[in-house]
Amino acid sequence: MQTGVESDTVLDIDDRVEQLQGSDYLSFELDGELYGVDIRMVEEIRVWSPPTLIPRSPAFILGVINLRGMIVPVMDLRIRFQASQVDYHRETVVLILRASEMANGKIMGVVVDAVSDVVDQGEGQIMPPLGDSQVIAYVSGLLNVGERVMSLVNVDELLRIERWI
Repeated sequence: MQTGVESDTVLDIDDRVEQLQGSDYLSFELDGELYGVDIRMVEEIRVWSPPTLIPRSPAFILGVINLRGMIVPVMDLRIRFQASQVDYHRETVVLILRASEMANGKIMGVVVDAVSDVVDQGEGQIMPPLGDSQVIAYVSGLLNVGERVMSLVNVDELLRIERWI
């Protein structure tokens, strides 16, 4: 027998997977794994440059950048997902992501190892995320891309400041 909480969670995941159907995704590498974000959430892709540090911010917030007059926080996704740390190099990029209007349209930079490609969902079926890890809270679904599985990042959840505390 399921409790109301478990049932709500299943519906929430199913709703998130349904919302992803038919989208195109910007794929990127992070610690040898393939991730993707809905391309409609990507404002721009920037080459890596060190942000201005912010005292007493969470470890995964590297600082802020000035984006055409807006102060934009920059998150290191490796640190946020508790992956191994790596030096920043010429392929390291910052994805400028914008949350949906339902999530107040927040903008944040997210540091990833490298951008891969734009992936069309095509006939691929998005599966609900599996497992129980630090990352799973930010994954909306899984999509087969060739021989690999791409984890689809839920940008609204990733940018929810309430989750940082």
